[in-house]
Amino acid sequence: MSNLTPNHRPGEALQPIDPAALRALAEKNIENPSGAKRTVRTHTEADGLFRNVTQIRNLEPVLVSEPPALLGDDSAPNPTEVAQAALAACISVGIQAIATHRGVTLTKIEIDIEGDIDISPTWGVGDLNADKRPGVSDVRVKIALEGDADRATLDQIHKDAIRWSPVVNTYTRPAKLTSELVSPEEG
Repeated sequence: MSNLTPNHRPGEALQPIDPAALRALAEKNIENPSGAKRTVRTHTEADGLFRNVTQIRNLEPVLVSEPPALLGDDSAPNPTEVAQAALAACISVGIQAIATHRGVTLTKIEIDIEGDIDISPTWGVGDLNADKRPGVSDVRVKIALEGDADRATLDQIHKDAIRWSPVVNTYTRPAKLTSELVSPEEG
């Protein structure tokens, strides 16, 4: 049993999602596409030394920091690592949903991601040449899937999960981002 996944034993089926609830959610969103649009809200506060704490819904706050090489205290994943974790989790959710929809029982989903980033602009105080591209430039995703389907079926599930992942699409078709400075009372 993996330390990462204490609820899953290798070779056993992953805990399934409810196929009827999945169908109902899909049908609801097909019937009312505008009702499927949501606004995701988060609230982040700086805690010093590049530590930031984010409140998401009513969950435990999420700590994001930087490693010592980037002047942080190594108390938590950094923003790029959290983005990659979100990417992997979104792909995994899609894989499980698509497999469930297609009647495939999965026994393994493992995702490894590598992302290349140029940190030389150092948050706007380093090398600011016009040709610099802050952020991740190349992302490599490797997915290991096992289940009761042939390799071609698993590969199609993988491809469809990539195509329909909201986070993959955020990476590949960036969202329009606006930013404004508000008064402390509005924050």
